[in-house]
Amino acid sequence: MLSVTGLTLGGKNRFSHRFAAGAITVVIGRNNSGKTRLARAIAGLETSPPGTLSIDGDDISHQDARARSVGLVYQAFVNYPNWNVFRNIASPLHARGVDAAGIDRTVRQLADRLSIGDLLHRFPHELSGGQQQRVAIARALAQGGRVLVMDEPLVNLDYKLREELESQLRELLLDQGPVVVYTTSDPRDAFNLADEVVLLDDREKVQSGPPMDVYRAPVSVRAADLMSNPGVNLLDTGEALRPEHLSVARRAADDLCFEGVLEGLETSGAESWLHCQVGGREWVARLPRMFDRPLGARVPLYAHRADLIRFDGPSPGVVADGGN
Repeated sequence: MLSVTGLTLGGKNRFSHRFAAGAITVVIGRNNSGKTRLARAIAGLETSPPGTLSIDGDDISHQDARARSVGLVYQAFVNYPNWNVFRNIASPLHARGVDAAGIDRTVRQLADRLSIGDLLHRFPHELSGGQQQRVAIARALAQGGRVLVMDEPLVNLDYKLREELESQLRELLLDQGPVVVYTTSDPRDAFNLADEVVLLDDREKVQSGPPMDVYRAPVSVRAADLMSNPGVNLLDTGEALRPEHLSVARRAADDLCFEGVLEGLETSGAESWLHCQVGGREWVARLPRMFDRPLGARVPLYAHRADLIRFDGPSPGVVADGGN
């Protein structure tokens, strides 16, 4: 277990959390939320930040980064340019004094699990971005640390490659069994990878828990927004609706209805994002299909009552068929 207590990330409240071994904790936050500072503090790259860090009860707060049992993978593809893939992955094993047979076995096992087994003779400049990041991940795993910190490791990869690598990563990381701290700004990573999520906003912890629990029961608008892409749509009542819970067709007799004016339209082919004005607020509806209406058109937006997100305190609710 990795225990972080009273760590200063620069927000009003200090950060504390226990990260479980054998589990992947995804830390979600936008730019300047404190997630990179948290990753650097765990890895020992911050200069004595106030707070206490311990691994399985051993205080590492003042240990040098090289002395910590912590591996780190950056979002940039950081590999040794003059070494081939085999030597890049093997470098921490050499440093630990592993014998030649053990090095060869471990390097080939990791490379095969990450689909780079046929690239061991190549150099980093001969690899694609996705292949380079697989090498960096393999090298971090070869270090054998009790904690692995991954600071937005897939942010520079295209979406299809991210999905493929996330699938391989989850299986590999859980087999290895370290504490895994994975930072991201994309809530999709939480659903694809996480056993637990930690939400950071304005350099402080907003909420934590299993991904679906946090998604279904956010404690605040900030928490709901972090677990939504695009962000949630706000009602005058203080409640919210997620973009994916809106539809342009009624699906139940007691559906809520809001009248929107279409101001923008994006599509990926499989999905469409409708940017609408609803009661003076900017809303986004995410539809699982193509949508074709002219800008300026009035669009009814329907939502199930059960999909309303309610936060602290009683709420008066909204009026059904509010657009009529």
